[in-house]
Amino acid sequence: MTDSHEHRPADALVIRPFQNADAPAVARLVTDSVRGHWTYGPERFKESPDPQRRRLVAVNGAEVIATAHFSPFGNATPDALRLDLAGDGAAFTPLYLAHLADLPPGFSRLLGVTHEDFIAQMDFFHAAGFRNAWQSWGAHLDLRDFDFAIFQPLEERLFLKGYEVGQLSNDAPDVDWDALFALHERGLADAPRNPTTTPEPLNPTELREIIVDEETVSVARWHGEIVAFVRLTPREREVESENTVTHPDHRSRGLATLVGARALAWARAEGYAAAGTGGTVLNLPMLRVNTRLGYRVERMWVTWVRALT
Repeated sequence: MTDSHEHRPADALVIRPFQNADAPAVARLVTDSVRGHWTYGPERFKESPDPQRRRLVAVNGAEVIATAHFSPFGNATPDALRLDLAGDGAAFTPLYLAHLADLPPGFSRLLGVTHEDFIAQMDFFHAAGFRNAWQSWGAHLDLRDFDFAIFQPLEERLFLKGYEVGQLSNDAPDVDWDALFALHERGLADAPRNPTTTPEPLNPTELREIIVDEETVSVARWHGEIVAFVRLTPREREVESENTVTHPDHRSRGLATLVGARALAWARAEGYAAAGTGGTVLNLPMLRVNTRLGYRVERMWVTWVRALT
């Protein structure tokens, strides 16, 4: 008798649960599927007892040729399961059907996220009846070519109006951290977003710990009060822009551009070679800001959705 989760289509393809011995093959398939955006090691893939996190593999002979993973999308989208696919596109449908036969309860929709040029995944989601619901953009900038000098006239104009830009130190007073968190919350409430660009909720302590442990923050002050900021996360030779916020009373003056330029100047001085950022296409103001800073927009990320009935 075969395992209840094992399916044997007529072409002898075997769909079965992931086993720890599959980790090297799955790591290779997932790394290949994202086309150089990230690299995954075998240690990232382990058998999980969590019924809400289920990985299946498609095996042809002795070779793992594809994999599909279901997991909760995140706290920001608690009703959604995420479907990730990698490997031979011909195996995506049987993997998907095997997952559908054993869904965890409590979820009302499936989401899939893929780059526009991940053709096998794009074709699958379209053919399987998913809706192209949201689009997000990513962009990169070569810091070796970044020159803050072109932003100096903007900095001088804003300085004359009472604005100053600098780094927030880890030992800044509590009043600064309180102001930063309040502005962070204001930015979340104001910014357009979709499931892939909605961050996990943070309380004041969590935000401060993440910044102190992992990030650097450039802030703009008006008469000493923090009114804009950008958070950067250093990653080897690249920095990633995590969050840019300007207080509503100080928008449309170029503050987001200036604080972003100062952050990039810091990163260049520290020896980082590139910067990355991104967001939903609905956030046109930030897209314009990053274009001014010199980011080059890449192919979009597409979030697909299908209701579970």
